[in-house]
This record gives sequence, C-alpha cells and structure tokens, in this order.
Amino acid sequence: MTKAVRLADIAEKIGVSVVTVSKALSGQKGVSEELRAKIREMADEMGYMPVHSARQEKSRSYTAGVITFERYFAKFASFYWKMYQEFATQAVKENCFSMLEVISEPDEDALEAPKLFGEERVDGMIVIGKPKRDYLKMLYRNEKTPMVFLDFYDDEEIVDSVISAGFYGMYRMTEYLIRNGHTRIAYVGTLMYTESITDRYFGYCKALMEHGLEQKPEWIFKDRGYGDGLIGVNYRFSFPENNMPEAFVCNNDVTAHALIKQLEEKGYHVPEDISVVGYDDYLYAEFGDSRITTYSVDMAEMSRVALACLIRRIENTAVNTKVNIVNGRLIERDSVRKKKENGKAGFQ
Repeated sequence: MTKAVRLADIAEKIGVSVVTVSKALSGQKGVSEELRAKIREMADEMGYMPVHSARQEKSRSYTAGVITFERYFAKFASFYWKMYQEFATQAVKENCFSMLEVISEPDEDALEAPKLFGEERVDGMIVIGKPKRDYLKMLYRNEKTPMVFLDFYDDEEIVDSVISAGFYGMYRMTEYLIRNGHTRIAYVGTLMYTESITDRYFGYCKALMEHGLEQKPEWIFKDRGYGDGLIGVNYRFSFPENNMPEAFVCNNDVTAHALIKQLEEKGYHVPEDISVVGYDDYLYAEFGDSRITTYSVDMAEMSRVALACLIRRIENTAVNTKVNIVNGRLIERDSVRKKKENGKAGFQ
C-alpha cells in the first residue's frame, strides 16, 4: 500500500514549515497567494489527499513512533512498558501501527536523536516519560514529526500532553486518610524531580489546608536522588527519631512498597501502627500482589486520548495545543487503618 503523503513531505519539498503548508491548504490567512498556489500545485503533484477525503474512504492509517527512556525501566518491568502496551492496543483499534524505541542513558546524555526521527518511518511520535531538559530541547527542534507527551507535560506548552489527574488524585488520597481519622500525615516524593510528583504534593497540601492540619517540613520525604532517579527497595528513607507521622501519602506504589518494607524493618506494622497510601495502582510483579490502598491511573484512557491527539496533530498541525487530564479512581486495600468510619459509604 502506498504511504499517504503528509504535510511534512510537501513542506520539505518546498522548503517551508509544516504550519505554512497547513495554512495554505486550509485557506487560512498568513500565506501569500503566490506561495499558496505553489503549495497547492505541489500537493496535487505529490498526490496529497485532504483529510475529509481520507476519512470518507476510511483507508487512512498512521504509524506512531513511541519513545521512552532506559532509566525509567530500572531493574524491573516498568510502569511505562505497561503504558506502551496499552497504547499499542489502542493503536490497533484505530487501524494504526506503533513502533517502540527505548533511548539509552548514554544516548540521552549525548543528545542522540531517536532513530525513528532519522529514518522517517513514522507519521507522529509519542514521548512516554519526561526526558532530561537538554534532550527535551533537542526534541523541540524537530519540526517535521508531530509529537504528543504521555504521562508528563512541559511548562512551555508547545506540545499536546496527556497526564493523570495527579493534583486531584492525591487530594483524594489525602482526604481519604483524613476521613478515616488521620491527622499527622507525611508526603513521600522528591519535589521538583518531575511535574507529576510536585502536582501530587500540591493536592496533598490542599487537603491538609482545608482541614486546618499542619504541614511540617520534616514530613516531606524524598523517595529518589536528583541524579540517578533510583526508586524502590534500594533507596533508603530517612525517618525522624521523634514525632513520627501516623500516615504516609506516597507519589507512587513502588515507593509505597519500599516505604512499608523499611517501616517494618524498624518494627512498625502497617496498617496497625502506620497507614500508607500510594498512587498509580502499579507494582512490579517481582514484589508480589499489592495490598496498598492507591489511586488507579486509567492507562487505557490516557493512551486513547494520546492517540487521538496525535492523529489530530498529524492531520492539522495548526490546531492549538492543550494538556489533557484523565481521571482515575481510588482503590481500597489493606494499608490504611480506619481510626473512625469515614461517614460516606463507598467513598471512591
């Protein structure tokens, strides 16, 4: 099957931006009549099919490149591997194809562009997990391949992003602890390491503020170093000698699992002595079945929205960018002591 001509193909032939081609073919302002005529002539010559015709024939399909980063995979099966599987499933449903490339740490540090960019084998790109700042800047310099960020966003807001409801989700997890009688609640997550960790922290703060509860600086625990980003059982938490919190809100379930293990090493019992909640509803299979009360991220819906954004961006590069927020749900398990009934049946 002959591959459909893209706006980027026309732009490369003429030596203009994809946005200029999009404006010319859609009749928008900002393009001279002379250039508009040249672009239309080239589009006809190359056999470009307008979007509405493609939809009528129902024969268009796209190839989506997906990149993620080796450092997120760490030692165990990654949350992002699961997310890619969900995305690949959604792509098949939409008659699209997906190709995964994992960027090694040396290549990320050396600012090596994804091979999928160079080979021009994809119509658009999904980036799962936030790259290092310099690598992100390098990706921005690519103007030929539309991109969508999955599970992170960037303050520059020049690329569509799809994220879970981190602020609201962590607000609900903290509220859940408070409704069950907890007042001395700590947050576990290295602030400013990613936007999602920090957004979840602000959700925690909002819940405490609404109930007039104190936010103690010593009750903000790091769960990874800024350099290596290592999380899990190999990261050692630093607990206070006195004034121990009675509950911990963790920014992900892997951190919650590691925290519970280290609390048990110190003689605490969860949930009898200390309550712990997580986020993601994802735990490495190597750690066994999860008993952690958590906020479940809807990876299938996030993947569906990301694919829809990418297709929209491929078909019309001039549309406005946005951050898409996907809600999840609270999952009750066995890591929270109910000091009192929360007063609402089925609080989820």
